[in-house]
Amino acid sequence: MERTHISVVSVPVSNPDVAKAFYLDMLGFELVMDNQFGAGMRWVMLRPPGAETAITLVTWFETMPPGSLRGTVMSVPDIEVAAADLRAKEVLDPDDEIQSAPWGRWVSIEDPDGNGWVIQQDTEGPIDFS
Repeated sequence: MERTHISVVSVPVSNPDVAKAFYLDMLGFELVMDNQFGAGMRWVMLRPPGAETAITLVTWFETMPPGSLRGTVMSVPDIEVAAADLRAKEVLDPDDEIQSAPWGRWVSIEDPDGNGWVIQQDTEGPIDFS
């Protein structure tokens, strides 16, 4: 089986309109599509500008309650700029400090449903765990 990339990550939400506004306005995602399918179901797909991987806002997975997604990492070129932007938009608390580890520097945020995201500037080159 040939694999090229992860296409879509499902993000469980309670209200697609509220979540869509958050990802568009607060995180700067682009809308790929917003279509009805099936009875009362909606396919809302967004992606960071230039990314191959998209997210879809889901309400139909019983095993994925709103807010149950954790640890999804979104890379940014400059964590200082990203953190300042998130603070200005009140997504990141002013007291939340940028964390550091061998693999990068990051802050953690939550969407309106409590889905947890890691906004990270990746370490360049080989990672030293010593």
